[in-house]
Amino acid sequence: MTGDFALWVFLSRTPLLWLTVTLTAYVVADRVSAATGRHPLANPVLHAIWMVGLVLIVTRTPYAVYFEGAQFVHFLLGPATVALAIPLYEHRKTVTRVLVPMLAALVVGSTVALVTGIGTAKLLGVPDPILIALAPKSVTASVAMGITSALGGDPTLTAVLVILTGILGAILVTPLLDRLGVTDYRARGFAAGLAAHGIGTARAFQVSEVAGTFAGIAMGLNAFLTAVLVPLALAFLR
Repeated sequence: MTGDFALWVFLSRTPLLWLTVTLTAYVVADRVSAATGRHPLANPVLHAIWMVGLVLIVTRTPYAVYFEGAQFVHFLLGPATVALAIPLYEHRKTVTRVLVPMLAALVVGSTVALVTGIGTAKLLGVPDPILIALAPKSVTASVAMGITSALGGDPTLTAVLVILTGILGAILVTPLLDRLGVTDYRARGFAAGLAAHGIGTARAFQVSEVAGTFAGIAMGLNAFLTAVLVPLALAFLR
């Protein structure tokens, strides 16, 4: 037992351990998702999170120790976002043909996401610091945390809210749009990327490359527009 404990102490301080745990959890979750035909409830991000969390609880590992080892995954968020330009270039003719309606949908969707979120929270009496953290919930985590930090909010809380928004959006987008009768993959992808940022975009790519392309466009444009709208909306509410 003493030897096993000593081995665990050594491994827990090895950065590659937590990177391996993270990647293993995602691979397992992705295999399950594929086995279910990419069912919305089998979202690999959702299940990878609870599996990694369970390992941290069982091993009593602080989050700071885990992140020190798994931060390479965090670093790759940047290159992965930039890589979305590849399918955008490949489908540039399709994108150009619907540029005007796409921009109109961006303005409406971004405004609705912002107003419904902070408006509902304001009516419920949510304190201002939480309002600031909640406002950019529909944009990708790195941008949302930057917006919150600039406005004096808690970026950690923002990260949690962003992930929750992305997971819920990725789970609900397919059945909701099916129920609404939306069959155009351009519209479906754009809605997923605008409402559920990177996680929604990943879900869109599972369904269709065209949907994923438009989701990536929506995610990028929404991040820019939200950075402009959030300070204005919070100033108005105050």
